[in-house]
Amino acid sequence: MVRYRIGLLALVVACASLAWVLPAGAQQTTARATTITVTAGKPSEFRFTLSKKTVPHGAVTFKVTNKGTLPHDFKIDGKKTKLLSPGQSQSLKVTLKKGSNPYLCTVTGHAAAGMKGTVKGT
Repeated sequence: MVRYRIGLLALVVACASLAWVLPAGAQQTTARATTITVTAGKPSEFRFTLSKKTVPHGAVTFKVTNKGTLPHDFKIDGKKTKLLSPGQSQSLKVTLKKGSNPYLCTVTGHAAAGMKGTVKGT
């Protein structure tokens, strides 16, 4: 009977410890969204400059700013910003997949002139 009580007490203590430790561990492993700053039209009018070209796959926010002299937009993974006039900005939230994720400017002729590339999801 004493062994039974000691065993039961040990089991209760172990379960209580796990109930306290597991939620704390789950909070630490929560993924954080990645943010990429995108500059359109600088240093060259028909180029994008990205702050990162390789990011963990999953939720990514693109903060796009047009620093050029012509209107530009930014399209990736089927989502697109509005047509941004010089000086305008817009954020775009996308879920990137593993591998190459192509992006481009959809204004006629801009992608052909060089406004395209890929972001790698790891």
